This record gives sequence, C-alpha cells and structure tokens, in this order.
Amino acid sequence: MKNQKKSGISIANYLRWPLFLSLLLIIANLIMIRISPETSVYTTAVTLIYTFICCGLYLYTRKGLFCGLVSFAQGFEEVERQLFDEMSVPFALCDRSGNVISSNQAFSDTLKEGKAASGKNITVIFPDITKEILRADDEDVIVHTSFSGKRYSVELVRTRLASEEDEESNILYEAGKIVWAMYFIDETELVEYKKLYSDNRPCEGLIYLDNYDEAMEGVDDVRRSLLTALIDRKVSSYISSMNGVMKKLEKDKYFFIITSENLARMTEDKFSILKDTKSINIGNEMAVTLSIGIGADEGADYKQNSEYARVAMDLALGRGGDQVVIKSSDNIRYFGGKSHAVEKNTRVKARVKAHAFRELLENKDNVIIMGHKISDIDCLGAAVGFYRIAVSMGKRAHIVLNEVRGSMRPLYESFIKNEYYPKDMFVMGDKALSLIDDGTVVVVVDVNRPGYTEEPRLLAACDTIVVVDHHRKSSDTIDNATLSYVEPFASSASEMVAEILQYIGDNIRLTPQEADAMYSGIMIDTQNFTNQTGVRTFEAAAYLKRSGADIIRIRKIFRDNFADYKAKARAVDTAEIYRDHFAISECDPEGTEAPTVVGAQAANSLLEINGIKASIVLTKYQEKIYVSARSIDEVNVQVMMEKLGGGGHKSVAGAQLKDMSLDEAKTKIKEIIDDMLKEGEVS
Repeated sequence: MKNQKKSGISIANYLRWPLFLSLLLIIANLIMIRISPETSVYTTAVTLIYTFICCGLYLYTRKGLFCGLVSFAQGFEEVERQLFDEMSVPFALCDRSGNVISSNQAFSDTLKEGKAASGKNITVIFPDITKEILRADDEDVIVHTSFSGKRYSVELVRTRLASEEDEESNILYEAGKIVWAMYFIDETELVEYKKLYSDNRPCEGLIYLDNYDEAMEGVDDVRRSLLTALIDRKVSSYISSMNGVMKKLEKDKYFFIITSENLARMTEDKFSILKDTKSINIGNEMAVTLSIGIGADEGADYKQNSEYARVAMDLALGRGGDQVVIKSSDNIRYFGGKSHAVEKNTRVKARVKAHAFRELLENKDNVIIMGHKISDIDCLGAAVGFYRIAVSMGKRAHIVLNEVRGSMRPLYESFIKNEYYPKDMFVMGDKALSLIDDGTVVVVVDVNRPGYTEEPRLLAACDTIVVVDHHRKSSDTIDNATLSYVEPFASSASEMVAEILQYIGDNIRLTPQEADAMYSGIMIDTQNFTNQTGVRTFEAAAYLKRSGADIIRIRKIFRDNFADYKAKARAVDTAEIYRDHFAISECDPEGTEAPTVVGAQAANSLLEINGIKASIVLTKYQEKIYVSARSIDEVNVQVMMEKLGGGGHKSVAGAQLKDMSLDEAKTKIKEIIDDMLKEGEVS
C-alpha cells in the first residue's frame, strides 16, 4: 500500500510540472514590469496564454491519462497472474501455520490434485517442512524433501502480504501478515547423479600380510608355494567379488582399486577376508593375518587417496595388524583388530631403529626425554634407559617429570638421592622448554598421542622428535616424528628400550638402579609376566637381570601403602557385576597418592574373580574420569576403550573422560558392552 501511494504521488507531480514552470514565468514577468513596463505588456500576455494552456491540458488530459494507467495496470496484473500460474516452477504462498494461501498450476500438478491446493497444510504434504521452520525468524531457508517419488529442494523466502481476499476461501489476509513464498525445485535427477558419482568414486587400498615370513617358516618347502597360491587366490577372489581390480606388488603386499559403493559392501560384510585368510591351513603352525589400509576421500584425487591409503596402512600396522583402517581427510574408521598383535621373532627392526637413533643423536648435543601424564613405572624405566644412552654418548640429558606419585616415588628417590646422578636429571616441563635449542632432540616414550604427553608444548617447540611406544596407534598420533618405533606386540616400553640398548653400542652399560627401573616397568605392564609376554619379553628381562636388576629390591618398590590397599579393597568390594561377566566399579581417590594407579590395580584384582571376562574401574581425579579396563582373552578392551576415545592393548586399555559424571560414564560403558554383545564381539 505504501508503495502504491508513492507511485500515485509521483504520477500526479509529473502531470503538474508545466504548472510549476508557469510560476517561474510569472516571477520573470514581475521582474520585467519593474525593469520595462512597456515591454512587460507582451511578456504578461505570453505568460497568461501559457498558464491558461497548461491548466487546460492538465484538466483535460488528467482523467484520460489515469484511465489509461488503470487499464495498463489491470492488463499487467492479468499478465502477471497468467505468468505466475503458467510458471513451470511449483510455487506456493503459506502462512506461518503452514496453510496454503495461494499456489500456481505447477504446484497443483505436483500434488496431482487439480486446483485444490489452497487451504491445505504444507506440513502435512511435505513432513520435512516442519512448523518449527515456518515459525522461525529466518529470512531464507532451504529444505530438501521428497513427494511422490521425486526429490525437491524447497527455497522458503520470508515476506509480507498486502491486503488481499482469497476468492476460494473468502478469507481476508490483513496487510503486513508474514508469509512464506516457497519455490519447489525438482532435484531428482541431480540427486541421482550425485549418488551415481558418489557410488562410483574410486578408492585406493593396500593389503599387507602381517606375518608372512613367520607363517612360511612353519611350512615345509614343498607346501610354501601352495600356501602362497591359496593366499593370493583368497585375496584376488575377494577383491573380484567386490568388482575391484588388484595388483600384487611384492610377495606379501597387494594394491587394489574399488568403488565407494563396493567399499560400503565391504563394510557391511565387516571385511570377511580377515577371517577367510586365517582359515587357510595346510599344516602351517601360525594362521596368516593381513592388514588393509584404504584411502577414501570424496574430494581427493588419485594421488591424495594413495597417500591416505599409505597412512591408513601405517595406522593398521602400528595398531598390531589384523585389521582394516579407512582414512579420509577428516575421518578414520577401524574394523577388526580383535586379535593379539603377532610377536616378531626377529629383532631386525629393533636393530635398524637403534642404529637410526644413534645416527640421529650424533648430530645433537641435548636430549629431553618425556613420557605420558601421571607417569608410571614403565614410563620411568624407558626414560631412564634413553637417559643412559644419551649420557654414554656424551650428550646432555634430562627427563621431564612434573609429578611423582605412588609406587613410583621410591624408584624416583633412588635416583635423586644418589650422588652419581646430577640434580637436573629430572626437570619440570617449563624448565625443559627453556632448554630447547637447535641441537635438541625430544624422545617420547610409552605414549604416541600428543595430548597425553607430559609436556605437549615440547612437541611444537622442537623439530627433532623420536617416539618409542608399545600402545596401538590412534587417529591423533604424533605425526611430526623424525623417528617412530611403535610395536603393539611388545609388552612394555621398557622391553623395547632394553632391545635398543643391546644394539646401539658396545660401550653402554646400565647401572643396577637403571636395570631395576626397566625390569620394574616390564613387571608392571605384564602383571608379573602373566600378560602380553613373548619370547622377546623374557630375553629383555634376562638382559636386565645380567645388567644388575635385583628382584628383592624391585619387590620392595612394589609394596602398597595402607591407604592405597584399602582403596583397592573398597573398589573390589563395591564392584557391580553387569551381564554376569563384566565387573564395573569406581575407585575413591581420597587418601591415595596415585589414584589412577590404584584404579588400574583394582581392575587387575577384579579380573582374578572366576567368570569375569572384563573388569572396568573408573577413577575421578583432577576433573577427569580415568578408566582402566582389563581382560584375559575373551574381550578386546582396547576396542571398548577406543569407543570412549582411549586405547591400549587387547587385554590392557584405558581412557580419559571429560564433562561427565561417574554415573553417566558407567551408563556409557554399559551401552558399549551391550553393543559388543549384540555384535558378537565377546567370546
């Protein structure tokens, strides 16, 4: 209405402009009278004639002009209505309750109801257009919906309605009423083409046999070629069944390309090739396992997906093998990984890593060693081993330790009270940061996740980083390491460092205290050599024993104080048995010096109860909930903890939870247990 009023005033003013010029002539004539009365007679006559003509024309043509304008407007409105009705794009006006005010023929044809669209409710016809959307104050909204087998992109434009009476319903809509103008764009073909593109997007993958050499050693020479042929046939048949192409790169490595649609089939199939390969048995003592790394990113080219596949394979091998890792630019998915990591009998990798570390250290003069937050004995033992390597090579070395708690205190004090060791052997995180220079190397032990390290700022401050860990890799692993040695089959970080010590140089000798620390680390992580132990574990222990480790001294270190013992007993006493086989409890940190360690010990104790397949103990400490999970062989607690954002090993794992109460954490764990039981992930 306001726009119409403005338009009328503009037209009226346009018609009056000759009259305005008449005023100018009258003023000019008055001036002429004062200047020359004789001449002004003529100018006055001209002015009067001009004014008379202008008034006559204005009065005579005004009515006709306005009639013409009205006729033009009516014709234009009719054309506008016709164009609106014949517009090929379905269009409708709806109020904020969803009632259709008006619509064009295309919209009625879409509904296949003739011209009966007015008065219907749009939210009933298109459920994706909800009343919450219509009542919102957004100016423009786009909703994707479907109707009668077709897909539509609905653009909703918020506008105001002029005063108008609906001819069919005889309802007068007041001026200024807020309505939605809806444009229905048919995107059925576009959605189909997008799906076709998405389904046929190529994904690249790698397949590695985890234990090819070990499996071949258990087969006589005559059958080795048969075993190789059977493996090739299994892998080739599986990729072919998924309409993919495969190329064998080496004796134990394959490359394949598959579409994303068939990758989804693999996922639904839960990658049955993992089980099928293990079923191959022609007398081989060890089952063959394989790892698969796949690069599948929608926006990546072949080169980028190939790089993603390589990174995915590194993750799969770093997590122990026998699993599938699918990586894209912003997501990593894991499948399998439920068996124990296969121990390699050969120490070639340990020797190669030891020599690489020695060469790296020769060009440096400062070594800073750190483990994970709330360090344990294995962490300290591994750090002490690297400290001895650095010092023996004539380098300055420091161990970052911000906090000393629990059973680690006696071991720690045995170093700081010994005059043989310098006072700055152990430093705080802030002090370590000030020691960083161009000649510094940071060694990270017993952890491979940057957020879990004792001082994460060191990783950003130093260019040369070495990682030595026995935990399975996760998606947020330290990715800028110059040298990385991660072996999930190893029992402990101390075991790995003990092997490195044997190859890095002949002039390196451990002191009895250092041997005690590393031996203690192996004992703690293996629960006195009963968990995650292999041949190399005992060989490392034998080396440390020869270096002066004393089991009597170590046993004294492990003794609990009375408060810790009572806290552990309370956790066992208040445990809840869930689903007959899962012990869930919480550890009260009050009075304990190292609550998380006590919680882990309580989880170990609960596992000794007959019929318990897994134990989970939660400890609330420093605004976080620390979860310790343990099992023997029937439950993969590492998979369970990964679903909580943690990790570890099949039988020893943990996680840290934030912004959650103990009851909420227990409920979450129970949901995960139910899902694992439902999926058959519990033996």
